[in-house]
Amino acid sequence: MINKAITILFVEDELYLAEIVKESLESRGFAVTHHITATAALESYYAMKPDIILLDVMLPDADGFAVARQIRNTDMDTPVLFLTSKSLPQDVVTGFESGGNDYLKKPFSMEELVVRIKVLTSRNRTLFGGTSNIEELAAIGTQYHFHYQYAVLKHGNNNIALTAREAELLKLFLLNKNQVMDRKSILLHIWGNDDFFTGRSLDVFITRLRKYLQHDPSVKIMNIRGIGYKLIA
Repeated sequence: MINKAITILFVEDELYLAEIVKESLESRGFAVTHHITATAALESYYAMKPDIILLDVMLPDADGFAVARQIRNTDMDTPVLFLTSKSLPQDVVTGFESGGNDYLKKPFSMEELVVRIKVLTSRNRTLFGGTSNIEELAAIGTQYHFHYQYAVLKHGNNNIALTAREAELLKLFLLNKNQVMDRKSILLHIWGNDDFFTGRSLDVFITRLRKYLQHDPSVKIMNIRGIGYKLIA
């Protein structure tokens, strides 16, 4: 059992699946609030401010991507995990671009779902164990500092909350600063495989990191054609 119950907003319109997932999560100590529509989900989100949102993509009154985008207008911190049977590459990319932190395809095992929930809600929100091998507050260029343990990128007085994978990817770049990293190695380290779907996801995450780091011209994530990427700082 979990010492402090993690609160979950679970949005799923397949009632049979929803009942199984809800009961399984509650038996493991999670506190689950379930809704079947986007409208009810948003009302509940603003009322309860959950620790994590499990969000189906296909809902009766809207799609989950639209729900995530609305939440991200004011909240960049609450993890969003998409649960969906949609498997086209563009669907995966749209999920990340709309603010999702992770993407789990149906059918899935409860064990995998629980692991992903724990990772996304953990205090330091990191995906890999062991020592980080970077300073607690690492400088990036002349304007940024990266607090890996808390997945925060600091720029002046602004704190940018990173997702778990954004933090892992930035950490990987820092550990290999000014060195070329091949694309396959990055995918295997962060995602565990190098298929087409994870490749498209990497493209989205690289775009996000570049946007976060755009205010310091001395920091660049360069494409090395045919090989991979290089962080210059």
